[in-house]
Amino acid sequence: MFAERIVEFQGALASFQPDRVLGKGVPEALEGWIVNLLVAAGEAAAAASWPQIRAYDYREYGLNGNRSRFEELYFRRRLMLNDLVLAEWVEGQGRFLDAVIDGLLLISEESGWQLPAHNSYERGGKRLSMADPDDPVVDLFAAETAAILSTTLYLLRDRLDAVDPLVSKRVEREINVRIFKPYINRHFWWMGRGDERMNNWTAWITQNVLLAAFTLPTDETLRRAFLPKALMSLDAFLKDYAEDGACEEGVIYYRHAGLCLHGAMTILDQVAPSAMKPLWQEPKVRNMADYIRHMHVGGDYYFNFADSSAVVPPCGAREYLFGRAVGSEALMGFAAADFVRDENRLMPKEWNLWYRLQAILAASEIMSHERAAPAKADHYFPGIGLAIARDNRFALAVKGGHNGESHNHNDVGSVTLYKDRQPLLIDVGVETYTAKTFSPHRYEIWTMQSAYHNLPSFGGVMQCDGVEFAAQGMDVRFEEEMAEISLDIAGAYPAEAELQSYRRTVRMVRGRTVQMRDEYHGVGPATLSLMTVLEPRTDEGRIWLGNKAEIRLEGAGSITVEPLDITDSRLRQSWPVRLYRLLVPLTGSTLTLTIS
Repeated sequence: MFAERIVEFQGALASFQPDRVLGKGVPEALEGWIVNLLVAAGEAAAAASWPQIRAYDYREYGLNGNRSRFEELYFRRRLMLNDLVLAEWVEGQGRFLDAVIDGLLLISEESGWQLPAHNSYERGGKRLSMADPDDPVVDLFAAETAAILSTTLYLLRDRLDAVDPLVSKRVEREINVRIFKPYINRHFWWMGRGDERMNNWTAWITQNVLLAAFTLPTDETLRRAFLPKALMSLDAFLKDYAEDGACEEGVIYYRHAGLCLHGAMTILDQVAPSAMKPLWQEPKVRNMADYIRHMHVGGDYYFNFADSSAVVPPCGAREYLFGRAVGSEALMGFAAADFVRDENRLMPKEWNLWYRLQAILAASEIMSHERAAPAKADHYFPGIGLAIARDNRFALAVKGGHNGESHNHNDVGSVTLYKDRQPLLIDVGVETYTAKTFSPHRYEIWTMQSAYHNLPSFGGVMQCDGVEFAAQGMDVRFEEEMAEISLDIAGAYPAEAELQSYRRTVRMVRGRTVQMRDEYHGVGPATLSLMTVLEPRTDEGRIWLGNKAEIRLEGAGSITVEPLDITDSRLRQSWPVRLYRLLVPLTGSTLTLTIS
């Protein structure tokens, strides 16, 4: 789809202007509240000390697997630079320039821009303990750093050159050495290889490389060397999406996948204005845009699976602009409603300076746009086997598919349920990333295991990871009075589970109850896990989840309640200090739960 559009780039290639968010340049005057926020953030950054990054901080990932301590220092530098740049841009008095130069040079002098966790040349390859300045790795955040620095030069070049033109020259040199040369001369896995599955890396990095290449005053020859590689990468990324547009990596990665596709297309739209026009109307692209609103439950809660959290920051300018580009009024209204209620609508914690520009420049239009209530419709994503049903009280998701997806958790057949926009049966999510998270030991982590999803185990045997461990026979029916999702999850378990079949049928009787019926044909004992955020009480055949819901059971033995204390900072963004796992043994071949 993208590569075949190369013929549209035959004329002179235009430069990309990051401040032309809505098809026009910077407004003469930003609203006062925006200027005040940006200047205040710049003043705070100017008063702070730049983080010192030691060799040990980089090496620590290889020594003990901790990646968060280095990343906190690394990203704080970039956030400080963003704050300083935006303050100088809107104020224009020069009082932040010295601090901006300090930030630019500090980042330019880092040995490598790639994260320690990504410091390898092949997918899943050996991580080097230190960055090699003579052989840079282009990872997510090396490319993101190039985007930050090139946007900075675009906004402030004249003012920086008035102080010393060597600053811009040094920054451009580093981007050329660390990003442009390896991008042209090396094939990184995320660029796409035949049928190999890509993930968010492909769109995310391609967007930021394009941003740097077409924002800086690069020559026509270099720009033309970038185009075919970038277009082929976008095709490699898009090929792994079904027509329904679902992001298999979960809602948090929508912002690094679908929204980065939008970013790359936006850049290409300026480079050659006719090149992307028909692609905005492609059904798959529009479905990718709308995915996020279908996943919304209420407030900051979303249906989550894989490495996504249940609580996600509100949507904003990027979602609004994607909706605008594909003509989705529903997405624009949804994003506008979130933007207005979000205290952080100008994205103060965002690393990518261009995203912050988008929020600043689109703020007035978004806040005046008609706001839409969250969608309440049922929806089915057959590409990943995800069915969502709703009524006036319940919001239900059933995950089919397979256990070989990017950022996979072993969760085939798991159920997530909300009542009155509050969580009842939950997907816990993922802990803070460490070296173990993306290693052969990934499924030793409890949050990845099917026994910590709303799924059965058989004599302790859990689901396995891999494309071959999948649901079969998924059937979805949405009717006026009811919704029913049915699937057989036996294929998600290894042979030692000794399963012939395990048919799960989840039925929502609208306005009344949600019923889950599991029919089991196998040899060993079966025990169902239920994960909840509400403190449960149990009695013969009944479970009460706080004062929110009652579950009546048929075919269950004595229930065990296991408290789980939550200390991980990433999990605590979604959940309180304690979650609960209920272990429900099956006494026969059928277990029925009726939730009201």
